[in-house]
Amino acid sequence: MSIALIRNPGDGPDFRYYRNVIEQVVTNAETSGAVSVMRLTVDREDAPPLHSHSREDESWVILSGRVRFWVGSTSLDTCEVRDAEPGAYVFAPRNVPHTFQTITPTAEVLVINNPGAIEGYFQSVGAADARADTDHVDLLGQYGVVLLDSPPSA
Repeated sequence: MSIALIRNPGDGPDFRYYRNVIEQVVTNAETSGAVSVMRLTVDREDAPPLHSHSREDESWVILSGRVRFWVGSTSLDTCEVRDAEPGAYVFAPRNVPHTFQTITPTAEVLVINNPGAIEGYFQSVGAADARADTDHVDLLGQYGVVLLDSPPSA
């Protein structure tokens, strides 16, 4: 077995998360727990609530579109706000509150979690017509995620 993994866009398995179809680029199992990488296209209504992770760092690579990030506080009103354009890399270490929202009609994003166990949460939620993160507070808690504020308004 090779220690390298090369996966071109579209080669990873897909799963549904709310309204999104997410490509699992690399799984937690494939990296012995080191990382999970997902590719997805998001629109303005796909913004998660402001939240923090206690167990993993989270990164994003913006492949297309522009994405606004709120980071560093427990309230959207007091977060630092920064925009990321195609090619940008964004890093949010564990325990740092954050959220994001596309500011173009859509954006394609790689989401990277280190370590990668939280992919189990995303795969457990399944398909739904609209985001309902508050319906999954207990499940989020099992993965060390705490919701802090509403999502940015669409």
